[in-house]
Amino acid sequence: MQLNIENIDSLKNAHVILPTKESFQYPEKVLQFGTGVLLRGLPDYYINKANQSGFFKGRIVVVKSTNSGGADAFSEQDSLYSVCVRGTVDGTLVEEDIINNSISRVINANTEWNKILETASNKDLRIIISNTTEVGIVDSDDKIMDAPPASFPGKILAILYKRFEVSPENGFVILPTELISNNGETLKKIVVNLAKKNNLGSEFVDWIITRNHFCNTLVDRIVPGAYNNENLSYDDKLMIMAEPFGLWAIESKEEEVKQILEFATIDKGIVITPSIEKFKEIKLRLLNGSHTLTCALSILSGFETVKQSMQNETFYQLVKTLLLEEIGPAIQSDTISENDITNFSNSILDRFSNPFLEHKWLSIATNYTEKFKLRCIPILDKWYNKYQSIPQFFSLGLAAYLQLLSSDIDISDKSQNTIRELWKSSSNPINAILKETSFWGQDLTIYDGLEEKLAFYLDKNLQKNAIQYMSAILKNTNISDEK
Repeated sequence: MQLNIENIDSLKNAHVILPTKESFQYPEKVLQFGTGVLLRGLPDYYINKANQSGFFKGRIVVVKSTNSGGADAFSEQDSLYSVCVRGTVDGTLVEEDIINNSISRVINANTEWNKILETASNKDLRIIISNTTEVGIVDSDDKIMDAPPASFPGKILAILYKRFEVSPENGFVILPTELISNNGETLKKIVVNLAKKNNLGSEFVDWIITRNHFCNTLVDRIVPGAYNNENLSYDDKLMIMAEPFGLWAIESKEEEVKQILEFATIDKGIVITPSIEKFKEIKLRLLNGSHTLTCALSILSGFETVKQSMQNETFYQLVKTLLLEEIGPAIQSDTISENDITNFSNSILDRFSNPFLEHKWLSIATNYTEKFKLRCIPILDKWYNKYQSIPQFFSLGLAAYLQLLSSDIDISDKSQNTIRELWKSSSNPINAILKETSFWGQDLTIYDGLEEKLAFYLDKNLQKNAIQYMSAILKNTNISDEK
């Protein structure tokens, strides 16, 4: 049986959470660029959750900007799709299946551009969400009278110009979720410059700047992609899986933004805040940093996936210690509290332990050196400046990185050949690699004691004894909680 509106009443006993009948009648309040799984698994998930609770009461018009893949599945299923939430929360297994009806329709920008422009005349529609990938928010020389403009900023500008013509009192809240720094501000600058290139007038440019809110955002949720839940009694070509954790941090201090984004109160995972820098730092150091610092240790220990590593008690305690005893204290500040660190660290332990995710360590190791530089070296710097010492588990992670990249295990990292050469040819390879500014952007021998600590750990042959050595080190730490 195909999932669609006609068949939905027959699913009442299918152990799935169904949308209310009223929610199908809600007006369109959101214009969304993109049909991808992240959008459907995070913002659309939250909007649906708000709708089913009886507030916000708004649906999403989705713009499809590519011809590949087609919108046939959305049409066949009346834009309904299943979200299967799978993972652990506080160590407890979570399995929840939800039919999401937040999307009202999907419009193809290349063949139905006029329909998209018509949405600008809808005064209820005050929100624009996007995920066009990092290459979507780029400078262009679009002509906005083209149908459609070629670029994403060009399409946004055309919609803004239409709204300016028909309803200038109602600007938009624009929420790009693309994974670039300052995504809202970047999009705003490009759109304003494009308006000037198109000679649309100073009054319109001023309206873009003063009546619309381009918000920087940060999104964090693992949505692996298409999912096949054989336990459900219907066919769904759009079914996705998502982990329980979700974060959508939205940067704004404007009360109007909070009023328009009424759905934001439905879940603690949505945060509207004057600055999202805190959330960016926490995610980059605790989540991404711990991944990078434990990656080589996992591969050397013979673990293929993250969940497999976390099933090992020693490795679980290592991650916990690294988060709470090293990375956390290093980044704690006036804006990042101990409570922030503890809560996010606990969520990471759940996320890494998710039995439904197949996150492979060799994939995580791609571009390993660049990731280490961006994610981890700032942790070392913060720790060293605070405590004038070298963090123990950080050093172990860096030593494992050196052991891995100098070994015969091939990693997708452009620096590996250079590291192998230095390891073979240098009389002091650790010193030579630490001094290699092309890797780190600086000379790491400035951190007194780092070279000696790495030499000590590498002497233990981590490729053969990683787990045993991790266990020995943990016995001297403060964290002794059982998993």
